[in-house]
Amino acid sequence: QVQLVESGGGLVQAGGSLRLSCAALGRTFSGYAMGWFRQAPGKEREFVAAISWSSSTYYADSVKGRFTISRDNAKNTVYLQMNSLKPEDTAVYYCAADVSYTAIWTTAGRYSYWGQGTQVTVSS
Repeated sequence: QVQLVESGGGLVQAGGSLRLSCAALGRTFSGYAMGWFRQAPGKEREFVAAISWSSSTYYADSVKGRFTISRDNAKNTVYLQMNSLKPEDTAVYYCAADVSYTAIWTTAGRYSYWGQGTQVTVSS
């Protein structure tokens, strides 16, 4: 069992930046594939970015070139650096994890563990 705790959300103006963090508590990060998803009011949860245990990455087209996912396995933490933020990026952002040494998953159903979410609001 792994507990995920997100932080770093907040209010930012369009064009600004935020860095989200997701810390895995309770056990080692070893062998976990990680992902970031977001959910805006009235919309379904959508994939944002994912990173494999070996740090291969994959991004949704809507954030490619603006967001960067990374991980520090020694700190049991995954990050989402968000630059050039737009009002349409406003959502609750969730990190997710599941055991795999090789996979990158873009589907929410593939992840067993989820954080509580952190709000990101981008004003125009």
